[in-house]
Amino acid sequence: MKIRLEDRPDYVEIREAPSRFRNPIGKYKVRRSLDCINCGTCAKLCPYGVHVMHQSGKRVSRPKDYKCIGFECQNKPFYCIDKCPVNALSLAINPIYETFGDYRWTADLILSTWAQAETGKFPHVDLEYRTGRSGGGFDRLRFNFPKERNWEEFGIKKTIPNSEEVSTSIDLNRRKDGRPEITIDIPIYGGGMSYGSVSLPTMLARAKAAMAWNTFTCTGEGGYPDDLKPYDDHVITQVATGLFGVREETIQRVRIVEFKYAQGAKPGLGGHLLGDKVTKDVARMREAVAGSALFSPFPFHSVYSVEDHKKHVDWIKEVNPKALVAVKVSTPTDVDMVAVGSYHAGAHIIHIDGSYGGTGAAPDIAKKNIAMPVEYAIPKVHRFLLEEGIRDEIVLVASGGLRTAYDVAKAIALGADAVVIGTAELVALECIRCGNCESGRGCARGIATTDPELSDLIEMEWGAQRIINLYAAWRSQLVDILRRFGMTSIKQLRGRTDCLIYQK
Repeated sequence: MKIRLEDRPDYVEIREAPSRFRNPIGKYKVRRSLDCINCGTCAKLCPYGVHVMHQSGKRVSRPKDYKCIGFECQNKPFYCIDKCPVNALSLAINPIYETFGDYRWTADLILSTWAQAETGKFPHVDLEYRTGRSGGGFDRLRFNFPKERNWEEFGIKKTIPNSEEVSTSIDLNRRKDGRPEITIDIPIYGGGMSYGSVSLPTMLARAKAAMAWNTFTCTGEGGYPDDLKPYDDHVITQVATGLFGVREETIQRVRIVEFKYAQGAKPGLGGHLLGDKVTKDVARMREAVAGSALFSPFPFHSVYSVEDHKKHVDWIKEVNPKALVAVKVSTPTDVDMVAVGSYHAGAHIIHIDGSYGGTGAAPDIAKKNIAMPVEYAIPKVHRFLLEEGIRDEIVLVASGGLRTAYDVAKAIALGADAVVIGTAELVALECIRCGNCESGRGCARGIATTDPELSDLIEMEWGAQRIINLYAAWRSQLVDILRRFGMTSIKQLRGRTDCLIYQK
């Protein structure tokens, strides 16, 4: 399947990218007993590919139960449990599923993200793919989709637009300052994940997916590996307080440079990469000593005022006259004042990072230090920019725990122009949220690790396709949300808090 995007001559290709593991985790467990006579009845009946004949044609392969739709199949004519002539099949909830996930990233959200990353479509299994069970934040917000009789209250058209009429593109330069006018085709780009916190194949997979969707991914504060050069036009390079790997040459290679002043997962603490993850390659990139823990100070000790901040922005603009400047901050109580200050310093993008975000480059104690939840910060900043009369001259992007397409749309309805995601991309690569990112060799699944042996578990082309597919599924959901409101552009959803309700 190929998706045609507005104003693009090429297409985004959606191809299946199955799990790289022999036994993918699913919501249901289908068991086949030794009574099976390998008649193949189940394989002929199942439309979802749970049962498949072995290539030899003499036996039925092990059930691919992660594809099973579960107990709702009981009322279908193809229910394998009842149709088996020798009653060799049984169905139950997978015991692994019952121990999986947490309140924010539930088992359903993890499994539905995997399903979308595999196929590029909605999960066909009964998985909740829109919200978690945190009891607050985006999990309490719902869209107040209008019924036909009250559409006029929303000031929208009375006819539902076709999917082809709906635009999801966002302009990233609104200052009209002579710098390039950059447009991304989806209101999403990848957040900073440094070489050191994640593996190189993970970085490359994210970059290739960003190029396919004409959006961006960010290097984080670990330097700019040469392997990323083919994707320069879709990479944001980060200048953080530790200045790890920051060179004039890397700043000149990209179209967007991001200053990272703070991160929502660890405000006031700077970055922290434990020594076990500082391999020789990581140390070379960061100009550090292998095996030694690396700390980024907080804050930039050269910035204590808006005037100092402007000197930073002017420095980047002088080094790269064609680059846009983004500023990443956490969400303190005066984040609205910070945003206005960044505008007057000359920034094109203000990136606010809320408290739900994760990181693979900090100890657990650091991640418990929280900032303001992003759902409070977005409308606060949006309103203040409006009051100052500069809202349409700067791009507001938000991050910090955005897990689903519905979270993306809710953030935009609260006042953001676009969002930045990180963890969701890693979940697409089959992260299981074990929380071992920052310690020892890092991720046993090869995602958030610098160990060469573990890094080889990720194949770049496979990883890129998984993220491409996830974005495809999310974009189709965004288009559906906009169509249900009668909107033809994601820009029309910005700040429309009247489209949201708080569910108690």
